[in-house]
Amino acid sequence: MNKLVGENLSIITAKAQTTRHRIMGILNGEDFQIVYSDTPGLLEPKYELHEAMMSYVKVSLEDADVVLLIVELDEKFDEQLFARFQHISAPIVLLINKIDLAKGSQVHDKIEYWKNLIKATEIIPVSAKTGENLEQVFTSIKKYLPEHPGFYPKDDLTDRSERFFAAEIIREKIFMNYEQEIPYSSEVNIESFKEEDKIIRIRAVIFVERDSQKGILIGKAGSSLKKTGTDARHDLEKFFGKKVFLETHVKVAENWRKQKLKLKQFGYFE
Repeated sequence: MNKLVGENLSIITAKAQTTRHRIMGILNGEDFQIVYSDTPGLLEPKYELHEAMMSYVKVSLEDADVVLLIVELDEKFDEQLFARFQHISAPIVLLINKIDLAKGSQVHDKIEYWKNLIKATEIIPVSAKTGENLEQVFTSIKKYLPEHPGFYPKDDLTDRSERFFAAEIIREKIFMNYEQEIPYSSEVNIESFKEEDKIIRIRAVIFVERDSQKGILIGKAGSSLKKTGTDARHDLEKFFGKKVFLETHVKVAENWRKQKLKLKQFGYFE
């Protein structure tokens, strides 16, 4: 979505399940408005958090005019996970991503593989990294969109708030700086977001599930948390185009991934 919209709205890491929310990216042209709805990837729910993530997928599929189903070059078909796409009335454009890593006839072979498994209207091999064939994706989307007045004002880029993106940028740095369960057990809440003429002052609280995780997140003499905060501040300043003062704190919210009430407080199950 970032490549198609031209802005970094969704955080990206090499770890699975990075995206937790439904994020809309709005692209406007002279005669069109495309509203991309970026959702979490498919998974079998193990926690209430996973249930919330899959609810975003369900809602997105129900109101989509076109479905972009993205699989990676080496991904295999999973009948249980992909079953939800068998009864969709909207056209499905299957995108085989990471073709910049393909060797020999791998791209052709993968197209033939997925042809027999998903009822896709089109299959387009792409590379989000290099941008290869993304223009073709854009052309296909426009072809299937219905005529309708725009849903959002022409200058809107997303439906999400500045606070949301501040939290996501911090969460991205947690995914990049920590291993094992820490990224998946962490949630970021923006307690204060004050914008002044030349600076934005942000107070963020990072929640983890256990005291041991809190210690790992902070690190020796606060070194790990300091690095994460510094990395986040640099990207926040790029994103907002303004100097940022970032204050970070770590708290424990036991088993927050399994508690629906706590998830509602964190902005899930809206």
